[in-house]
Amino acid sequence: MTRDERLQQIIAILRDGKMHRASDLAERLGVSVRTIWRDMAEISAYGVPVEGERGVGYILRRAVGLPPLVLTREELAALDHLLDLAEAVDDPRLAGGAASLAAKIRAALPSAPAEAPTEASPEDAGEGLAGDPGSR
Repeated sequence: MTRDERLQQIIAILRDGKMHRASDLAERLGVSVRTIWRDMAEISAYGVPVEGERGVGYILRRAVGLPPLVLTREELAALDHLLDLAEAVDDPRLAGGAASLAAKIRAALPSAPAEAPTEASPEDAGEGLAGDPGSR
């Protein structure tokens, strides 16, 4: 496992909202406690809202914000499709989360594409997350 993969794994573990001791994280990830301490410092430096300290434990207290992303038309279409699938599941918590995420993404998108048109067909224009709500 690379360091970046380990940092992502630590963040994934901390998302459960529980306190995690460095020794438990180290054992789970197969590294030393000192490595976990360095990793936690790195994660905090990236702006992830981790609270805690050596000898006590670490916890992720609030939601993580994503950095700005630049998505292609194809990536937006894939994201739209995946959110549709997630909204259709029987688990109300997952479906609600997908609906909330889709609303946040739609609110952040410009109403009209700011980039030059691609080779998409005219039928594709305005579809998906930024398109007409009735297109879903």
